[in-house]
Parts: sequence; C-alpha cells; structure tokens
Amino acid sequence: MSEQEEATPTPTRPESPMRREMKTLSKRRFRTAIAVTIAVLFFLGWRGYLLFMPISKRHDPVKVEIPEGATPRSISEVLEQDGVIRSGVAFQIYTRWKGQGARFHAGKYVLYPDMRFKQIVNALNVGPNGAYDDRPRVTIPEGYTLVQIADILESKGVVSKEKFLKTAATSDGIRQLHASFPLPEDTLEGYLYPDTYFFRREEPPVKVIEEMLMNFSAKFYRPYLQEMEKRKANLHDIVTIGSLIEKEAKAPQDRARIAGVITNRLDKKQKLEIDATVLYALGKHKDRVLFADLKVKSPYNTYQIAGLPPGAIANPGLNSLIAALLPEENPYYYYVARPDGTHIFSRTLAEHESAKKQVRKERSGKI
Repeated sequence: MSEQEEATPTPTRPESPMRREMKTLSKRRFRTAIAVTIAVLFFLGWRGYLLFMPISKRHDPVKVEIPEGATPRSISEVLEQDGVIRSGVAFQIYTRWKGQGARFHAGKYVLYPDMRFKQIVNALNVGPNGAYDDRPRVTIPEGYTLVQIADILESKGVVSKEKFLKTAATSDGIRQLHASFPLPEDTLEGYLYPDTYFFRREEPPVKVIEEMLMNFSAKFYRPYLQEMEKRKANLHDIVTIGSLIEKEAKAPQDRARIAGVITNRLDKKQKLEIDATVLYALGKHKDRVLFADLKVKSPYNTYQIAGLPPGAIANPGLNSLIAALLPEENPYYYYVARPDGTHIFSRTLAEHESAKKQVRKERSGKI
C-alpha cells in the first residue's frame, strides 16, 4: 500500500437490541440495589438511634432495685426489664463509650422512662435515692409561684427554702442546671411544672429542680415543640402568657378566650392591664386590687409597662400553656370577672364599662 493511500476503516457492527436491553436492565438493577441499600442503612440507623432515646415521654416513676454485685451488663438488663430503657445492649454500649459503670451503686432507685442515658448514669453514680414508699409525696398546685413552691418543699423536708430559691431564682444557680430547652437567665418562674412528685428528704436543690424541668419538657416542651416551631412562637413568651392565663382564668372554658384577648391587645400595642401582674409586683395576695396599687413601680406591672412582663408571674399548668400557644381567635379586647369565676368579654371600652356595671350589680346581689 502506498503512503498516499488511506486505510479503510473497519466498519463498526451495530449493537443488538438485546444487548442494549441487557445493559439497561443491569443499570436499573444496580440503581435499585443502591436505593435498597441506602433505605436499609437509613432504617437500621434510625432504629439504632431510637434505641438510645428515652423509651417514653411520660414522667411516671418506676421503682428499680439494683442487686449487690450487679455488673453493668446485668444492670442494663434490669433497666430494660423494668421499662426504664429501650435496650440494655444500647445502654451497655453507651456506658462503655463513656467509661461508666464501675461506680454504679446497688440499692433502690426511683427512675423515669423519659430519662436520657446520661441522667440514668448520673443517678446510678450518685447512689440509691430511696424506696418509692419512703419518700414524701409533694404536690405542686397549678399557679403557684417559686416562693410558694419553696415553702411546700421546705415543709416536706425536701430542701430548705433558701437553698431552693438560691438555685431557682439567681443567675448563678440557674447556670448549674441542665435542661432540654433554653432556660431564662435570672429566674425559673413559670418553668417548674405543677405536678405530684416523690422527692428524697434533704435532696440537693439542683436535683429537685432538674426533675421538675424534666417534667416540663416531657409534658409540654417536647410534645408541642413542632407546633411552636410552626407558629414561630417564643417559648419564654408562651410560658409568660400561660402564667397570666393561669392566674386570670378560673373557668376552664375561658382560658383560650383570655389568651385571645392578650394576643389582640399585644397586636394593637395596648397595655395588658392585668390585675394579677400588679399582685405579683406587690409581692402579696389581695382579694381586690385598689386604684393605688396600679401605680406600683415594677417591670411586672402591666398597667404601667407596654407588652409582656419580663417573665412569668406563676408556674402554669398544661392547659394554660396550651391556651397560650393556641389562643382563640376572637374580637375581644376586654374582660371582667363575675362572682362565679367566669368572665364577660367585650369588644369595646364602652361594652366593657357596661359589663363592669353588670358585675357590680351581681356582686351586690341586685341581679
């Protein structure tokens, strides 16, 4: 062949339809296998994650007894059998990872199914907290203030009033605490969940307060976190409004409506003018708020300040917190309490003045 002659290219044989179909099928199978593998790994990862989470959102006490000579493995099995944790194996993995288990103490404990592994480890390291039946029953009513709660705890021999308030009502004390939600800086007023507790006598104040904070998280914060995020609601504002509702509403059906009034007045930048805030500012209870009382100088006096007070005026129960989060949409801007505890709601100041006249007649027995 001469240098000038060009080589004739070898013709390419066209790919058969069957071969193309086999390649396409193989790609599909590969992609399917990848997708299935990712799904399985995600499922296993999620399942594994759940094993390390609290078994329940309920804060119900569980009696647990750790026998003498128990190993970390047998302790894990006891905790799983008693319903405190989801998985004993997961708890063993956690304790090994954290280098824990060597200082666990035998004895009787009261634990809770909403506790995280870290909290359970801390409890086992501290030692037995007594038998359930040996501990004083402490009931915190809805609407009690920190001072009232401190009085109850001291009367039951749980913790001194001074130590409790030094932890719950000072910035230095609050910095010692741990919670699953952001804590205010100066006072925990509003965040100590009203409920019945079983505390050990002469309990450290940090432990008492953290149990009440854990209960707040279990009963309100975690169950309603998604709704708060959806509404872009601020937790501290919800707690503050919830405390106002708790002190104002005597009839359950009035809670959401009062929440609506508060929301309406805030939106219109009207002062809230709530008597309960005046009493909190005064630091004492009175059956009737006098005109002179309205002049008390305090950031909590909503007759003097615009907007919400800096924090809660009491510790609200669940229904008041829910009402604060989900206020009724209504046209009302005023309300006045009747002798039976219900309220008359009004849209205008003129209607409100008329309602107050009616209430005065009801109180005097003329109606």
